[in-house]
Amino acid sequence: MTEFAILGGGCFWCTEAVYLRIPGILSVTSGYAGGSNPHPTYKEICTGTTGHAEVIKIEFDPEVISYSKVLEIFWNSHDPTTLNRQGNDVGTQYRSVIFYLNEKQKELAVESKRKHAYLFPDPIVTEISAAPEFYPAEEYHQNYFTLNPQNPYCHYVIFPKLKKLGLKL
Repeated sequence: MTEFAILGGGCFWCTEAVYLRIPGILSVTSGYAGGSNPHPTYKEICTGTTGHAEVIKIEFDPEVISYSKVLEIFWNSHDPTTLNRQGNDVGTQYRSVIFYLNEKQKELAVESKRKHAYLFPDPIVTEISAAPEFYPAEEYHQNYFTLNPQNPYCHYVIFPKLKKLGLKL
């Protein structure tokens, strides 16, 4: 039986590209969660006024990768100490967030945050909240890095991130 995780670590193109290269990850869907209006569009969330975060919904095989390992990758793949920002991406839509789907995920997320705090010189500002409604992003955002490696953003942001994490380009 598969499990799911919903994580926001800045731009969903980056987080999707990371998790799609991890054994045990079965699928990754870029989307939006945590805002006020139903079925938001990319144009709407880019205003920073809807309250949604760019997130990914990960389907994984817990026999291959644990939720704790999914979270470990999360901490290592973005800067959880910058409020509403990842690099040059600024706004509440780029916040660091873990949306838990059950009480066990909540416990593991809180423990993982505490356990990984020593890795960073500044306090972790990652939000840990109950999962709200998840809305898949538009089709052109799905599997973005694989389909658009020539995009300058991919070249300057995603390639270095994958290299840093030792993941296949």
